[in-house]
Amino acid sequence: MNAKQTYQLVALDLDGTLLNSEGKISNENKAAIRKAAKQGVSFAIATGRPYCGLPINVMDELGIHYAITTNGAGIYKIPDKECLFEQCMPADLVLDILKQLLQLEIHMDLFIHGDAYTPAQCRETLAKITVLPPSLKKYITSTRKCLPDILAFIQENQFPVQKLTLNFMTNPDGTYIDREQTIQILNQYPEINFLSGGYGNLEFAYAGITKAKGLSFLCKRLNIPLERTIACGDSENDLDIIKAAGLGVAMANAPEDIRRQADAVTLSNDDHGVAVILDKYQLLL
Repeated sequence: MNAKQTYQLVALDLDGTLLNSEGKISNENKAAIRKAAKQGVSFAIATGRPYCGLPINVMDELGIHYAITTNGAGIYKIPDKECLFEQCMPADLVLDILKQLLQLEIHMDLFIHGDAYTPAQCRETLAKITVLPPSLKKYITSTRKCLPDILAFIQENQFPVQKLTLNFMTNPDGTYIDREQTIQILNQYPEINFLSGGYGNLEFAYAGITKAKGLSFLCKRLNIPLERTIACGDSENDLDIIKAAGLGVAMANAPEDIRRQADAVTLSNDDHGVAVILDKYQLLL
């Protein structure tokens, strides 16, 4: 693909991509999205966040009407929370994994039908995690429902789970506490796949769930060829969609491995990298 290619759909990750370090969408990014939308380009969010963690009001204002959430496990239409697709881990599988993870000193979030839940015992752990920026901690604490007994909650309701996100404390040398033990636990379950969404975290969902499959789903729904899409991201959970899109874009703040595999690299999320890439490529239909 080159700058003369026309693009019809742009999929944007949130944290580390569309959102800056303060957790906000810059005026530059907003203006670029509005400009492209007026030209007929469709936009979708492609995030590891659940529906409840989306900036719904801003998305609606910008004309972003679709969201690939929880790394592809739930796809929604905005702003009415119409679920277009959902594939979850069954309750029994999640319970079996949780019983082991709850023995470790980690912070975890569970995403169920677009809502977010945190075991009460994890609240104190979050305050001790130093790698997460304050804006992300604020987002987590403001959107999660704290439950005293997460196991009973899932067991009694037999809730299927879209995704779990696990965050880790660090040792003085920067290594992550209990992360290797967590990987050993997750490796026991071929029914799931796990990766990192940034800041050393681990995220797992049902095997086969990816942002790339979410993008393909939206392309079919909107009758847009996959080669006429752009995907922007910064983390391991963005790599599949970056590689699947017609133009895969990595942010300058992405790890070197992600940047190397992208078709293009834009400026960082704090330098309005999304606006830069939208302005660079002709997005007219």
